[in-house]
Amino acid sequence: MKSVKVYFPSTESVKDFVNAVSSYPYEVDLHSGRYVVDAKSLLGIFSLDLAKPIVCEIYNDNCDDLIKDINKYIAK
Repeated sequence: MKSVKVYFPSTESVKDFVNAVSSYPYEVDLHSGRYVVDAKSLLGIFSLDLAKPIVCEIYNDNCDDLIKDINKYIAK
C-alpha cells in the first residue's frame, strides 16, 4: 500500500483524476479527516473538503504507473 497527498485546484481536475484512477484494477481510497471515499467515485470526491490536500491510499505496492499518471495532482 502507498499513500500520497493529492490536491485538486478545479472541478475539471477531479474529473481527470477519476478517469486516470478508474483505468487501474486496484482499489484506491481518499481520506479527508474521518471520511473515506472511493477514489473512482466522482460524487464521493465532491463530498470531501477539496480546499486542502487529501490523503490518497493505493492498495497495491506495484503502482508506479498510477503514481506517474496522477503526478500533477500530488501535493508538493
